[in-house]
Amino acid sequence: MSATIKDVARLAEVSISTVSRVINDSKPVSPEARRRVLKAIEELGYKPNEIARSLVTKKSNLIGVIVDDIGNSYVAQIVRGIEEVARMYKYDIVLCSSYGREETELRFIQLLMQKQVEGIIIASEIATTKIAENINKYKIPFVYLNRLYNVLKTPTVTIDDEVATGLMVDYLSELGHKNILYVTWNKDIDLTIEKHKIKGYTDAIINKGGLPLICGVSGYKIEDGYRDGANVLDVIKKNNVTAVFCCQDEIAIGLINYLYDNNIKVPDDISVVGYGDISLASIYRPKLTTIKEPYYDIGAVAIRRILKEINGEAIDERTLKLPVQLIKRESARKIK
Repeated sequence: MSATIKDVARLAEVSISTVSRVINDSKPVSPEARRRVLKAIEELGYKPNEIARSLVTKKSNLIGVIVDDIGNSYVAQIVRGIEEVARMYKYDIVLCSSYGREETELRFIQLLMQKQVEGIIIASEIATTKIAENINKYKIPFVYLNRLYNVLKTPTVTIDDEVATGLMVDYLSELGHKNILYVTWNKDIDLTIEKHKIKGYTDAIINKGGLPLICGVSGYKIEDGYRDGANVLDVIKKNNVTAVFCCQDEIAIGLINYLYDNNIKVPDDISVVGYGDISLASIYRPKLTTIKEPYYDIGAVAIRRILKEINGEAIDERTLKLPVQLIKRESARKIK
């Protein structure tokens, strides 16, 4: 039978409340009493009841993490960043997958609060304000990560999308490309991060004396890039496009597949670049030139922000922007 707090108190010849103070470090205890309690704990192999302890200390050392789908490679990178930093600070995470359902995310928030988590991080792809409003009721630290939608007035970690698309246009221009097509997900543009990407692309093209060319596709998955490939190819031919800049790596990979099936080689016949730097971008052939969204770092910075807030440290900005990185690979080539 496992030892109890009463056994520790008896062996250490102190009161149960003194043992509790030592375990929870809640009130001052004399050095001699502390030494006897710690020695008794070691001799008896006593392990405190963490649930009861958290009720006393108000610290569970748990962070709730709600993700869209842990099967997505970029989500896995975010979670890895969260988990590794949390472990450094002796925190554990409680992970939940909502599979893109708002009602599921709302239910998980209630579940996590029952688990007495000290903060919540959400990595989602849905457009909603209900999630942030619901978490705010509990008055605990949280960070909302969404690679598709602008979730206004919520703490987040991201990159400067406007700067990033401008940087890619500059690079393609250096390679000699003038007619650069931007392929975007054409849903809820005003609500999505695409609004900032398109502005960065458009400004950069106009600054170079060019004409912005924008083509919409029906989604942001690989299959969407392939399915809408015929429409994109039609725009390419009509406008003598030499480089296609896709708003997501998945769309770029789907489009490259479609072009390959129609005897158009990348980058020999046309350059195709992406955005995100998902794990497949460096594995697929040709390796994809892209803007890196540092998902691991985003997760790591998100949990660090949560922990700083838990510890009462000052938080400078609601939105933390990480440096923009352009990853040069094989899918874009120099032209004369």
